[in-house]
Amino acid sequence: MTISSTTLRRMIVVSLILCWEILPRFHVIPELFLPSLSSTLLAGWTDAGEYGHALMVTLYEVAVSMVFACGGGIIAGAVVGSLPRPRVLIMPMVSSLYAVPLVILYPVFTVWLGIGSESKIAFASIYGFLPTMLATAAGIQTIDPQLLIAARSMGATLTQRVTRVIIPAAIPTVLSGLRVGGALVIVGVVVSEMLISSAGIGYLISRYRTILDSAHVFAGVLLVLVLAVAFNAIIRFVERRAAIWQTGTHAGADAAGGDAPAILPATA
Repeated sequence: MTISSTTLRRMIVVSLILCWEILPRFHVIPELFLPSLSSTLLAGWTDAGEYGHALMVTLYEVAVSMVFACGGGIIAGAVVGSLPRPRVLIMPMVSSLYAVPLVILYPVFTVWLGIGSESKIAFASIYGFLPTMLATAAGIQTIDPQLLIAARSMGATLTQRVTRVIIPAAIPTVLSGLRVGGALVIVGVVVSEMLISSAGIGYLISRYRTILDSAHVFAGVLLVLVLAVAFNAIIRFVERRAAIWQTGTHAGADAAGGDAPAILPATA
């Protein structure tokens, strides 16, 4: 009997949940290192008000950072990727900067902006901006040149070409970068809250870690995990809805058997 991939994934998830509950209960793993799932959920439920307030702070910082990181990254990547000279000048520098561990810059943001939400938002925005910009610029290179030629022949301005041709046609690659960039935004916010903060999920994780309250620490970790999974699910849903735009790229044209020109009227 062949087991489907979906069933196999569910079996793996259920097995991990059972191990999380059983192994600490039978002292195979010390509770200090890994509290049982029931203990973790109970700790979160007992202090639901505190975790709810912290979650709202983190969600606010993540949402604002997403606007700057993902929105700005898509626009900057589309502009840079569609213009040859800026692409040659800027992309190597951005790629090199992306290789630098940006967490070392967080103390600079705290000096400039303090320890409030502003420094977390600035740090997370830059953390997620670079991969989104790089992915968008790379996605521009996969666009069928016939689309741009058709847009120019119709008298489209640069702004119209970017917003009505380039970004829609590059959506599949952009969404892949958005998934990475958005995940890094969440990581950036939580990590910055853990380093220097007085509110947020990261702050609660750091605070309970100092008093060795593992159940409350893992309750915070579980909230971050749920937040990341929810974001990934949203991106996957958008990817499925935007799959039709894949025909605007070279890869999509090949997959569609050379039917890419069929979308030109709709794109124009």
